[in-house]
Amino acid sequence: MKGRILGVAAAVVVLVAAAVGYGILSRDRGPGVNAVAVVSGQVSVQSPGQLLFRNTAEGPDFGHLATVPVDRPGEVRKVAGLSCDRFAASAGTALCLAAQPGVLPPMTDVIVLDKDLNEIRRVELPGTPSRGRVSPDGELVYWTLFVNGDSYAETGFSTRAGILDLSSGQLLKSVEEMALFLDGKQYYSSDVNYWGITFAPDGKRFYATVGTKGKTYLVEADYEKYSANMIRENVECPSLSPDGKRIAFKKRVSADLAAPWRLAVLDLASGRETMLAETRSVDDQAAWLDDRTVAYGLESGIWAVPADGSGAARELVTRGASPAGV
Repeated sequence: MKGRILGVAAAVVVLVAAAVGYGILSRDRGPGVNAVAVVSGQVSVQSPGQLLFRNTAEGPDFGHLATVPVDRPGEVRKVAGLSCDRFAASAGTALCLAAQPGVLPPMTDVIVLDKDLNEIRRVELPGTPSRGRVSPDGELVYWTLFVNGDSYAETGFSTRAGILDLSSGQLLKSVEEMALFLDGKQYYSSDVNYWGITFAPDGKRFYATVGTKGKTYLVEADYEKYSANMIRENVECPSLSPDGKRIAFKKRVSADLAAPWRLAVLDLASGRETMLAETRSVDDQAAWLDDRTVAYGLESGIWAVPADGSGAARELVTRGASPAGV
């Protein structure tokens, strides 16, 4: 019995150290001088033609929201005081997912902000940040949090996906109770996980990933009816194009956990898939910069690639993550 108590105590110490370490890395990483040129200033998520992202260059502004012009990404980045692990914005509404440092079990602040990054709503939920999006009309915000594991490449991870309706104030801490259908029949399983929600322009329809029994599916869901249909296998982290006609996603192409995915684009009308020119494994929910280009985080930078399979991947921003185009 004494050995068991010591073992549990040691495990708790390790978990506390890991959580504290995560908080230190997320909030205070780096020397007193920024590793890249930055300028502090007011950031508005309603200013067109900008690329918003999480600054991951070492220094006092590590983890802060940053922005550069989309057409001039090499310019000095402007940084705000807001610190996020995941960020998204649309139509003057912003979403910041921020892990609480040094807390066990892990907790995340889901923070909703206006166009000038003034906080308008905050929800505290269990888990660590994974994905986040804002609907095109700015009325709905979505998040995925890891509640077990910290990688989609793992076999034992578990997630919680939630939605906050800003117009009604309704908070869905988890969408797992949503009626789910496969081949016209309602589907039941205790291992269903949702992640990677992306909204249609009307704000009533959304797409997401469902994982169950070792497979992943693209689901098309009706927010008002609160039901979803599994429509295609092997689709992860979907991102709907601005015109609502295509979905960029991660396609599992290998059993190698070090490099399991390739970025692809699905044409919803024809069902045709196009593999993109980025040949490296991307574990991110791509963000559309426009109807022709998708951006994503990879190897400590933000990259972009044409959505039609042509061209080549190019790095937009070094030492950045969680891109969001405005």
